Amino acid sequence: MEIRQLRAFIAIAEAKTFTAGARLVHVTQAAISMQIRQLEDELSVPLFIRTPRRVILTEAGETLLERARKVLREHDAAIAEIAELVGSEHGRLRIGSASAMFATEQLPAILQQLKAKYAKSEITVVSGTSQVLINKILGGEIDTAFVSLPVESNNVQTELVFSDEIVAIAYPAHPLAKQKVISAATLAGEQLILGEQGGNTRRRIDEFFIASGVKPNIVMELSRQEAINQMVGSNMGIGIAGAKTVAGEVRNGKLVSWFIEGAEINWELGLARLRGGYYSPIGHEFSRLCRESFKEKDRELKSKVKSQK
Repeated sequence: MEIRQLRAFIAIAEAKTFTAGARLVHVTQAAISMQIRQLEDELSVPLFIRTPRRVILTEAGETLLERARKVLREHDAAIAEIAELVGSEHGRLRIGSASAMFATEQLPAILQQLKAKYAKSEITVVSGTSQVLINKILGGEIDTAFVSLPVESNNVQTELVFSDEIVAIAYPAHPLAKQKVISAATLAGEQLILGEQGGNTRRRIDEFFIASGVKPNIVMELSRQEAINQMVGSNMGIGIAGAKTVAGEVRNGKLVSWFIEGAEINWELGLARLRGGYYSPIGHEFSRLCRESFKEKDRELKSKVKSQK
């Protein structure tokens, strides 16, 4: 039983297909299929039930999954602890970010401070959706990630670092621009520009419309909030955004915002890592710097919101 086989097994179990699992561990489908076949031959029992659309863990597979995660946690912890013996300037940190705003505005300064303390450290950064990054944490590919909350995995622990109330945003010349609040029915009838499906915020927005008994008129689905804001600013439709994150654009007259009647939806960003896994000194320092950065960011954004009133 090899580490690479266990990583492949966990990736497939999390992704539900061999193809998606292969992408997570950066191998071909043929290679990952061979690794699982070798693992099943060694154990003399099938680990997956293969169906046309997905794979399902057998009873043996479910038993192995928890054990495999523990083995990988210990394996990665051993590597990290040994690496730290080289010296305090060393360390390894693999970071993921589902937030383009964070990666663009805050992460560079945080990494600069981190490098000042851990000059010879190995730091890597990847981007992706929250679910993809959670799968990478579970598969041992990254150490920590910024993801939207909540996370539906008992094996991942999270720390809330930023929260923002969801509002509707529009072009300043919109006929309803002077209103402060918009109803679900009125909002659903507009041309809506929303984030792509799969994220927690989009899921909660969809649930809000369903609970309100209205069908939204969605004309665009975009992956980046900045793109949504630009489309709205070009009068292409109505968007959804965090009140604090668009406060500057509202104050400068580029956008108007409405509170959404009956919608109590917050966009929450959290720092995620493996529950019970080894967390290195460089990881702890990264978490501390992130907390400080988001406190400062929150104060800055709140001041912009206050200046609008």
